[in-house]
Amino acid sequence: MIYAVTGEGRLYDRGVVTTNPPMEGQEVDWNQLIQFALLGSRDLEQYAILLVRVSLGLFFAISGAEKLLVAGSTHTMYETLVKAKVPFPRLMTYFVSGVEFGGGSLLAVGFLSSLACVALLVDMLVAILTTKLSGMPKGLSPLNWLDDFLYLPEVLYVLFYIWLICSGPGKFSVDYWLAGKVVR
Repeated sequence: MIYAVTGEGRLYDRGVVTTNPPMEGQEVDWNQLIQFALLGSRDLEQYAILLVRVSLGLFFAISGAEKLLVAGSTHTMYETLVKAKVPFPRLMTYFVSGVEFGGGSLLAVGFLSSLACVALLVDMLVAILTTKLSGMPKGLSPLNWLDDFLYLPEVLYVLFYIWLICSGPGKFSVDYWLAGKVVR
């Protein structure tokens, strides 16, 4: 087992307070340590899902709300869509901003999470295809182009949404609570 002594003198074994202190000369379980380094921890996975889901949700809810409620941001969004030659730019300004606000809000609380992820994933794919790809430098080698492409935040958002769709919203979500009520 792996033990750590806190400033209060309590001993912990994988985050749980233990009553059995390690014996003098007891060795670290290197197999467990190596397994954790190589495979991570299923015990911590739910916290990672929570962190990513809430962070992305809040980011998009705030961003969407700003585009909906702040005239300058609404206008900037409109100009971006006009420049990208998106049809019905005025309508799409409010639609895309609403998707970001609504989807982000749902994602933050973990309600209809997969649906919210799909909507935001499509939003990011359209952003990549309409504005980001055209802004990429021309004449790059394939490796440099891929490097620049993967550097786009929208690409990272797409990957997070795919992960959240596959992993589910986690135990700390309204969806998890509802699934427990429905499955009974």
